[in-house]
Amino acid sequence: LCRYQSTWVPGSSFKPIIAAIGLTTGKMDKDEDYGRSGLSWQKDESWGDYRVTTLTTYSGPANLRNALIYSDNIYFAKSALKIGASVLEEQFKKIGFDKSLDFPIYMDASQFSNDGKFSSEIQLADTGYGQGEVLVNPLHIASIYSAFVNDGNMIKPYIEYNEKKEKEYLVKNVFSKDAANTIRDYLIQTVENPAGTAYEARISGITLA
Repeated sequence: LCRYQSTWVPGSSFKPIIAAIGLTTGKMDKDEDYGRSGLSWQKDESWGDYRVTTLTTYSGPANLRNALIYSDNIYFAKSALKIGASVLEEQFKKIGFDKSLDFPIYMDASQFSNDGKFSSEIQLADTGYGQGEVLVNPLHIASIYSAFVNDGNMIKPYIEYNEKKEKEYLVKNVFSKDAANTIRDYLIQTVENPAGTAYEARISGITLA
C-alpha cells in the first residue's frame, strides 16, 4: 500500500476530534477549567506507574481553548474519560471508524482500538490525545477536519477533477454547528496566538487553522 492508503497514529491531530465529540454530545463544557496537573498526571493509584505526560505548562485556565493552543495531552486524556467509552465508541463509528471509506481507491479503515472497544481506562485516556490503539487513514481524517468549516458535515473526497462538481457529504451532522465553529476558532488560535504550537506557520494577512 501507498502511505496515504494506510493508517497511522494521529497524535495531537486527534484532539480536535475528541473535543468536537465532547461538545456535540454535551459531555464537555468548553469553558470548564480542569485545574492544574503539571507535566504528568494519573487518575488514581489504580493506574500503577502509568502517567499521562504533556510537554508544557501554562498559566491560564485549563479550558478547551488553552488545551488546543498548548496541545495539552492531560486535558484531552481527562476529556476522553469524561466523555466515556460507550459514547466515544458510538461517535467514532458515526464518523466512519471501523468501516471502509467511500472512495474509488482502496483505503485502510481507521480504528479506535484493535478489537472495536476500550479494554481499560488507560487506553481510553490515551485515545483522548491520539495514542492508545488509534490508527487513522490520512484521507479520512482530512474529511473529518472538513466538518470544522462545513457546519459539522464531513465532505466526501473525490479524485477526478470536475469543474461542475457539486459538493457531496461523506457523513452529515457528525458535529453540531456550534461545536464545529468553536473548534475552527480555537484551531485558528493555535496559529495566531504566539503561544500556539502552530505559531511558526502563521502568515500575515492569511487566516490559517
